[in-house]
Amino acid sequence: MSDGVEREVLETKRHRTAYLAAGDPSRTVMIFVHGWPELSHSWRHQLPVFAGLGFRVIAPDMRGYGGSSVYTRHEDYALEHAVADMIELLDHLGAERAIWVGHDWGAPAVWSIAQHHPERCIGIANLCVPYQPEGFAAETCIPLVDRRVYPEEDYPAGQWDYQLFYRENFPAAQASMEANVVNTVRALFRAGGKAGVGKPAVTSAIRRAGGWFGGIGEAPPVPRDDRVLSAEEEALYVEALTRNGFFGPNSWYMNASANLAFALKAKETWRLKMPVLFLHGAYDFVCATVDTKLADPMRAHVDALTEGIVESGHWMAQERPHEVNAALSEWIMTSLPHVWPGVPLRAR
Repeated sequence: MSDGVEREVLETKRHRTAYLAAGDPSRTVMIFVHGWPELSHSWRHQLPVFAGLGFRVIAPDMRGYGGSSVYTRHEDYALEHAVADMIELLDHLGAERAIWVGHDWGAPAVWSIAQHHPERCIGIANLCVPYQPEGFAAETCIPLVDRRVYPEEDYPAGQWDYQLFYRENFPAAQASMEANVVNTVRALFRAGGKAGVGKPAVTSAIRRAGGWFGGIGEAPPVPRDDRVLSAEEEALYVEALTRNGFFGPNSWYMNASANLAFALKAKETWRLKMPVLFLHGAYDFVCATVDTKLADPMRAHVDALTEGIVESGHWMAQERPHEVNAALSEWIMTSLPHVWPGVPLRAR
């Protein structure tokens, strides 16, 4: 990356975290946490902007991705380990606290940091995946399914059916994604739109179809969606996912019991006191939070919640970067004025 963004690595006895960094190291830290199946590069539109505003910005490759450690057991991808990685990174940066920003599986990681380490949070912002104080898993999401779109007799797990497919047919899911990684990336990274409103998401019928991509064994050929990825960016995703494979990324879905138990350990701090921003994707039909119950547990357990809706699909920070950056900036200015614009806040 350009614009002053550098690649760095933290290597300890327990884990290696590769990360992107920019901005003055003496300034307030913002850590951007990506999800499935992405990279630190997913925050390419945010890092130069917030570094330019005076923050120290960091975007790690999460475990199983990019240049970070890859493990061979499902249990190594439980949220408890990802949280430990992030706290280890924060310590390495010499910062007592940070503004944490998460998306997709990065959001449950950030919610978990807020639960277990509230003292390490100035504030948190999450995109698309709302707070589930009991833990993010099919078990906590299925009861909140919008049955107007997903009648129980036809879609018992609603849009979360794909998570059950991972549990029941993990090797098949992995194989279908690795069969043609270019096609997989093109099929997954697509912008959202109004055409899907009120219709079941494709993830709601994965088991019925016999697997991802209609059970044909690999992603179908579709054009790259340049509203989300350029050719250069696509090449970065394809290289990393080809090199590391999908075992690690998909294993994040295989730790529901461990993640629920981890959340239960923090029950006394399920109610979040720090300022929180949540951005809904208007056309995110898997994490469908607009006019559904999915965000209700978040609203019931966050004291200082700011919400916004971005006219995008799931890949919000890449599809609508200007809107995301504007929402983050406004939230920091209004809810965290003591650190705007990136004033020094370092006491570790």
